Amino acid sequence: MSGPAVGLWIFEPCAFEDILAGVVPWLETFCEPVETETGGDLAFRVRDASPLGLQGFDSAGVGGFFLSEDEYLPADDEDYSAFPTPPVQGLVLSAGCSGPENHLLLGHLALAMARRLGALVDFDGVLGYPTPRDETRNEADLAEARALVASLPGKVAEVSYDTGGVGRWFRHVGDVEFMAAWLRHPDFHLVK
Repeated sequence: MSGPAVGLWIFEPCAFEDILAGVVPWLETFCEPVETETGGDLAFRVRDASPLGLQGFDSAGVGGFFLSEDEYLPADDEDYSAFPTPPVQGLVLSAGCSGPENHLLLGHLALAMARRLGALVDFDGVLGYPTPRDETRNEADLAEARALVASLPGKVAEVSYDTGGVGRWFRHVGDVEFMAAWLRHPDFHLVK
């Protein structure tokens, strides 16, 4: 079973190999093994979560994580009007397993990487919405999700996209201040 994933939006062009060259030495200080898989994706396990701000976190039952290049960003069907310019590159940071501890550790990894790379965090869905994708569009649930997101500090945008002929839906994309606040929220979870 795969776990949650987030995107990291980068607004300055940089080769994926150069990103890895900057990220791998940092990951090796608290992760092992850190390995490049066939196809170029990075696979790693967190052995010590304290550099991510998680003191006393037991990572023994947590699965592996993956960092890959998002080949679909920027996308033709997404509305980037909330940003001065569209993102020029994306990364996908994902957990190999689900469960609250994997959501939490992935969230802290995303925050740390977003800070290092000057990136925004793409939550790949609507935060706080009971149905994570576009299957149901209950207005009361959507209003509640929007109120939750608006209650947190930082900047967050709704980025709409084409749902494949069924209309449009959106995802939340936030800055590091928003991500840090969302990690502290009692209902924190990532979209799966």
